Amino acid sequence: MPEKPVATTLPATVQKIIPSHDPALPEKAEIAVEGADELYKEIRIENTLTDAQGNEVKLKPGAQVEVTVEADPDAVVPKSDSSKTATSGKSSSAHQEKAKGTAK
Repeated sequence: MPEKPVATTLPATVQKIIPSHDPALPEKAEIAVEGADELYKEIRIENTLTDAQGNEVKLKPGAQVEVTVEADPDAVVPKSDSSKTATSGKSSSAHQEKAKGTAK
């Protein structure tokens, strides 16, 4: 049986919607992640989500969302050993950032 991915989820808020200058490209949602370092707390994603019925929807400014970082079990080490591998410079492609939320 495959092991489940490990994950952490942080609360976040949609700060603003950034329109695209090219009609062929989607608009972006700028999301501020609570608990992140000040210089790195904003992320920008395509403002396209899918609701439970399969319809495309988009976030609106002020929406409370969650950002989840997920990794395969083989991409992590126990926290007590993290100082030994912190300088290895390896990055796992298994990390995923997901924004999911429902505008209120």
